Amino acid sequence: MGRFETPLLFQSKILCLSLLYLLTTLPFSIYVSISQTGCLLGGPPLIPKTHLFSYPSTYGEHKYALPTTRSTCHSPVRFSDYRAVFEKIRNLCWNSSSSAPSFPGLRYMVGRGSSFAGNFSTQKRKSFFNHTDDDQVEVPCGFLKEFPVRESDRLAMEHCNGVVVASAIFGNHDKIRQPKGLGAQTLHSVCFFMFIDDSTLRGLAAHNIITNTEGDDVDMIGAWRVVRVLSSELPYDNPAMNGVIPKHLIHRLFPHSKFSIWLDAKLQLTVDPLLLIHSLLISKDADMAISKHPFNVHTMEEVMATARWKKWEDIESLRVQMETYCENGLQPWSPSKHPYTTDVPDTALIIRRHGLRSNLFSCLLFNELEAFNPRDQLAYAYVRDFMCPKININMFEVEVFEHIAVEYRHNLKRDGVGQQIRRASSRDISGSSCKAYLLKMWGESND
Repeated sequence: MGRFETPLLFQSKILCLSLLYLLTTLPFSIYVSISQTGCLLGGPPLIPKTHLFSYPSTYGEHKYALPTTRSTCHSPVRFSDYRAVFEKIRNLCWNSSSSAPSFPGLRYMVGRGSSFAGNFSTQKRKSFFNHTDDDQVEVPCGFLKEFPVRESDRLAMEHCNGVVVASAIFGNHDKIRQPKGLGAQTLHSVCFFMFIDDSTLRGLAAHNIITNTEGDDVDMIGAWRVVRVLSSELPYDNPAMNGVIPKHLIHRLFPHSKFSIWLDAKLQLTVDPLLLIHSLLISKDADMAISKHPFNVHTMEEVMATARWKKWEDIESLRVQMETYCENGLQPWSPSKHPYTTDVPDTALIIRRHGLRSNLFSCLLFNELEAFNPRDQLAYAYVRDFMCPKININMFEVEVFEHIAVEYRHNLKRDGVGQQIRRASSRDISGSSCKAYLLKMWGESND
């Protein structure tokens, strides 16, 4: 037998050390790439492999996801250990010695009104913007007409005394999608409520997702408890306006909850809600956490986009709304508005700590929506800038939003395409209350 010789490949000590380094670091690199998505830092929680619900193939709940274009993150979010987060939030919520609402500083107007929120004048609505802890003034906050849900559902909402995740589908406009990435205790401690109307109920029944369309039996679709709202008794003719009732008055529907996450039905949550509340709200000592808008900074930019893409087709009402806000002092965003970093949020996902400031903001905002339209981004800065006490809002980056939720297209497509409108100029705004606003936004003001 010939003499055994070491292969040339292994004769170089440097090459051998390099190969050893590669083999030992490659598994760690793969783990990091899986467990850290650029914006979400920290190891994943202990997640049971639970299949929440099996949809029929005809339903297509995972079709038409919108692509994301941002692979990097300028402001990553670090998650704490799931067990530690669960214990902390449990102590804040479920170990409370009192079952009564913990924010007696806000009193709500009761009685019967001409509309769901009273339909007050601009000056009357603005008169409620200043509020103190000991203020006994009753604030209009909806429910001057009934929101028609079953008594069994109403009782269930009142008994949700910790964390609630809520969404709504009116007009059969979206799919019901199950949350992902839930921790071991989340399904047992967090309330998941989905509000639907008759049209959505018929759509679910057509796919045999809901078979019981009569009676008071509880409907559960995976994690979600389905709350049926009678369409014939809804307060508004516009489905979008009815949809912002659970979106912005969630603290009224769930009067004993301490924290909430609102999720537009076009979104699928991909991170445990307790981790989101802890990282984006509690650790920031914030009243509310909400994403920045991906493109617009000024309210007027969002108004123009609303008109351009026919998100609200009554252009005259948009003009009246902005004239009203300009007359009452609304200014474009500037560094003087810090710590608020933009005037336009993405309101598809809202995380709240239920308390005086958050609840007052939600009530005041809803009153503006009833006065004008359900496009909540248009009234956001107006309410935020002029309410007192000031609300502490954590406006996180768009990249974070894209990592904690997946956005899908709506079931129904709009007819036609966005109507292109030309950019206004200083020649078009003579006599407008918003002239100073627009000149400042365009950088043409001498102020």
